[in-house]
Amino acid sequence: MARQGLSRALVTASWLAEAVRAGRVGAGLRVLDASWYPPKERNARQEFKERHIPGASFFDIEECRDKSSPYDFMLPRESHFADYVGGLGVSNDTHVVVYDGDEVGTFYAPRAWWMFRAFGHKEVSVLNGGFKNWVKEGYPVTAELTQPTPAVFKARLNRALVKTFEEMVQNVSSLKFQVVDSRPEGRFRGTELDQGLESGHIPGAVNIPFHSFLSETGHEKSIEEIQEIFREKKVDLSKPLTATCRKGVTACQIALAAFLCGKRDVAVYDGSWSEWFHRAPPHYKVSELKRSKA
Repeated sequence: MARQGLSRALVTASWLAEAVRAGRVGAGLRVLDASWYPPKERNARQEFKERHIPGASFFDIEECRDKSSPYDFMLPRESHFADYVGGLGVSNDTHVVVYDGDEVGTFYAPRAWWMFRAFGHKEVSVLNGGFKNWVKEGYPVTAELTQPTPAVFKARLNRALVKTFEEMVQNVSSLKFQVVDSRPEGRFRGTELDQGLESGHIPGAVNIPFHSFLSETGHEKSIEEIQEIFREKKVDLSKPLTATCRKGVTACQIALAAFLCGKRDVAVYDGSWSEWFHRAPPHYKVSELKRSKA
């Protein structure tokens, strides 16, 4: 079988289904469900227990994060990440395929994909179209839970893929890298609340809502379409680029889209607007709503 996923950021449902059918899910290939939903809307872990891709394990983003941080889903320490994914049977030689069950097709899976890359893991892919299309296309699901054999994973944070608050502040004046914000336009402009938080954006940021890169079916758009989206927004993929959003999740969709175009060094501002809103000075928070009130 073609080793499609070993060098690509995406794998197709047909490729993964063949790997499942051939019994390849194991030490060399781990499938992780990285779903997360607002608690009052859906229960990701319960849904996983009821139905998931055969051989998959649940990647709990609530557990694999820095719980000491006041901001959601911040990267954990290297040792924490290593212990967590090692417990899921992932070693440094494992090809990891991540997916989620969101109705848009892919939402949290790119965050897990980026986390693995940030901690030095290269063989990681996103299931194109997500669980939604896996089910729609008639591929097998199961409620059977597997217990992977623990593995040793050595994590080493690639700091080039992560931006801190201090680096983002410096960039407002230095303009060393481009900034793309993946939130919906209203939240970027500051005209609508962002999950109860006043919204707006970092000075100089460009807005490309993450769903721009997804087709109506929930699959990633073609490389040519993605390149055109960046061009229309005057984002130069030959120059340094950092992605941001509300809490460092959909920003990873920007990193994935750029990766598909051959740009593998997009950084993510991990704290994103959640941190920026609470720490940045007022004049560093651009909002049309504030201007209209002035």
